[in-house]
Amino acid sequence: MQSFRTELENSFIEKDIIELEKKIRLFKEGKIDEERFRSLRLARGVYGQRQAGVQMIRIKLPYGKVTSEQLIRIANVADEYSTGKLHITTRQDIQIHYVSLDRTPQLWAELEKDDVTLREACGNTVRNVTASETAGIDRNEPFDVTPYAHAVFQFFLRNPICQEMGRKFKISFSSSDEDTGLSYIHDLGFIAKVKNGERGFQVMLGGGLGSQPRHADLLTEFLPANQLIPTTEAILRIFDRHGERSRRLKARMKFLIKGMGLESFLKLVAEEKKALSHQSVEIEYPVEDIKSLVPKAEAPQVVISDQKAFEHWKLTNIIAQKQKGLFAIGVKVLLGDFSTEKARKLAALIQTWGTNELRFSIRQNILIRNIREDLIPFFYSELKKLDLANPGYNATIDITACPGTDTCNLGIASSTGIAEELERVLRTEYADYINNKNIVIKISGCMNACGQHNMAHIGFQGMSIRTKDKLVAPALQVLLGGGTLGNGKGRFASKVIKVPSKRGPDALRFLLDDFEENSRGLSFLEYYDEKGEKYFYSLLLPLASADNLTNDDFIDWGNGAKYIKAIGVGECAGVVIDLVQTLFLEAEEKSTFAHDAILRKSWSDAIYHTYASFVNGAKALLTAENINTNTQADIIAKFDETFVVSNKINLSKSFQSTVLQIREYEPSEEFAKTYLEQAVGFLHTIENYRKIQIANV
Repeated sequence: MQSFRTELENSFIEKDIIELEKKIRLFKEGKIDEERFRSLRLARGVYGQRQAGVQMIRIKLPYGKVTSEQLIRIANVADEYSTGKLHITTRQDIQIHYVSLDRTPQLWAELEKDDVTLREACGNTVRNVTASETAGIDRNEPFDVTPYAHAVFQFFLRNPICQEMGRKFKISFSSSDEDTGLSYIHDLGFIAKVKNGERGFQVMLGGGLGSQPRHADLLTEFLPANQLIPTTEAILRIFDRHGERSRRLKARMKFLIKGMGLESFLKLVAEEKKALSHQSVEIEYPVEDIKSLVPKAEAPQVVISDQKAFEHWKLTNIIAQKQKGLFAIGVKVLLGDFSTEKARKLAALIQTWGTNELRFSIRQNILIRNIREDLIPFFYSELKKLDLANPGYNATIDITACPGTDTCNLGIASSTGIAEELERVLRTEYADYINNKNIVIKISGCMNACGQHNMAHIGFQGMSIRTKDKLVAPALQVLLGGGTLGNGKGRFASKVIKVPSKRGPDALRFLLDDFEENSRGLSFLEYYDEKGEKYFYSLLLPLASADNLTNDDFIDWGNGAKYIKAIGVGECAGVVIDLVQTLFLEAEEKSTFAHDAILRKSWSDAIYHTYASFVNGAKALLTAENINTNTQADIIAKFDETFVVSNKINLSKSFQSTVLQIREYEPSEEFAKTYLEQAVGFLHTIENYRKIQIANV
């Protein structure tokens, strides 16, 4: 894979880890504001947990790929620093919990020994780049999107344009028109296409879930592959400059596009082209003979005691690859949770009998790839020993759920507890749904939709419900009618009714019984559209009353104590920092970064660090005047209005024309040095102004 960025060298990783250790110490000494420190640690994968004094660590695994060495490294770290439990997320990451803040630098250093990073796994950054777990083996794919997903991950890791955006930014790649990467719910979604023999992508822009889900717009039906990185960079630059920063709930890309309109947004993107670090990027597409990597050793002989169970498992969990004679094995992982002991045994299996690779999936499962057909009985036998040979991979019984109130600050009601119970109901009462892949069930513990509940056929969202006596019980919002339609199209579920959590299983029974009795061969979505939301509201209404709750209804799933609604401060998107001195320090820090980038001859990085230095310095003075700013563009305009036009501060020309030179010049040594010199002079001017201002108070 071609490398585009020098920041991935070991010296930068080491500097990153040392910086985290230093900032932890300064925070504990009271020398860094708590909110600023939170922003810093989030960008390094360290996330506050519901339980006080411990952290959740998110390990960033691009498109879910992991080798045996990496999996063993992650398992060792989880045993040493955490609880020995691994959690697969819906973004193909691994999370571990209950980690001491003081030990996070050492933890990170251990992971990096096998090229595993925490960098930008959380915070206002480009999050983990996801992709179809079948990329590279999919019979229907026009080409393997893996090299392109990796190039995007690599290019934007530590890239200055996406370190401190207004909100997080999510990117996905789908291997085929089936759109298993869910392009329509992403800030940027790419679907593999070939046009006139050229590789490229259909591009979806500005999608998202949360409390206000938005279907992504079609940006283009075909983007040549060499324009993948330049287009992404231009979009990120505009998002960084014009994205909302004060109102966190309105700071996602979907709100920016909705507010200014797609046409206006794309005009700004086009105007940014000259400033890009690369006008075109050719991404190496390695042609790999997977079959040559497959072990030739004779398959171990095993005895299958229950042939019927084995055949059932093969029916739901085995995927024929495009490479003739090779198969992928889907491993259904309940709630995405598995132990480090199981991780090590899986690592040994793929190292000895596979091609030393597996992938974590968006549905919180594991896909073992490139397995010979004669090895399938052996793998079944080995997985059964680990209790990982359960049928129903990606079927209805395979329910997606976020951690919810187990560990998340924002959780309102248990998502894992109800998910386990619903899987039990399906397994014991609706066995056909172990094979059925036409209905998708997803659960989130709150409206933020980490469990993707609002794009499921049947979704549940954690809530609370009040009785007439003002007592509070856990509840579930039932959502129906969402789903992925393919080729960049999808639909969002309608909020139908709210029921007490303990009645969630009955809600599922009502829905499935009605569907089986009356659907007449229609798909679930067709049946939902035929009947309409009011029909399903009436169907579930007998479960909704809060006037007849029993004592059991006040105890949430998976809990023994009475429910207490307790929502902490969410950290999903970082925090806006408005302290004047902190902003001045950040402005100076950015100018230092720019100087370092010039020494490395990284002109584009130096220019963007300089731009950030200008903006942070200007925001510092505006904050001191109690002037609110929502975007970087707003900061630039208001600085001129407040200080330059009024002659409070004398600049040789308007602040806007100085700062926005960034989009007028191609990255070069001359411009990088000139631009930084101007920024240093600007910081000197405004810091003197601030000193005089304080002295006169």
